[in-house]
Amino acid sequence: MQLHRSLDWLVKERLRRWPQRPPGIGGTAPWLRGRPADEELRCYPFLKLPGSAGWRTLPDGLWLNFGGTPVDPYVDIFAIEACGSQQNLLDKRARFAPSTHSLLAVCPVDWLMACVMPGDDTPRWKVTGLLPHAPVTALVLPVRAMHVMYGLKRNHYLGFVRHQLPHAHEYVVPMEALTAEDGDKDPALRALLARACATANYLNPP
Repeated sequence: MQLHRSLDWLVKERLRRWPQRPPGIGGTAPWLRGRPADEELRCYPFLKLPGSAGWRTLPDGLWLNFGGTPVDPYVDIFAIEACGSQQNLLDKRARFAPSTHSLLAVCPVDWLMACVMPGDDTPRWKVTGLLPHAPVTALVLPVRAMHVMYGLKRNHYLGFVRHQLPHAHEYVVPMEALTAEDGDKDPALRALLARACATANYLNPP
């Protein structure tokens, strides 16, 4: 149990150093890192089903790509889950399984009002491009597209590669890819994540 907590802490520490745009993902639309949260800010976006007050999904890593218009907004998400066991992987995959239900991303007011990052005083709500003025309530957006990367321990990773097949929205890496000192700069990881975008399946996206 202590080993699992230490691994969880290390993954979050490494992901906290990743940039506002997931490494390797191109485009010009604004991305913001929602999780892991900044140390001084104890609120962060989360995922939920419509009408659910208690059920929440809090990925180890969560990036949000805001789009649409103020009257028809949406968000694309990129999530990272570090799975310390096979049972944990099954649980996380179930939470992100394709469904006819709408998944919602909830962005709390305090998170929206906070600065994007140290050295940039721009509040996050301005970066979304969807709000005409500072919010007084949480911004709740339907998730249009999602991509999820799972970090697995080495033996689980090898077993998954041999016996499983990821869904179209899933990416699977060894845990070392998430715990590496400068994992976001790894060319192989960046090449993998370059496909984790809404335009990846088009021949010549406009």
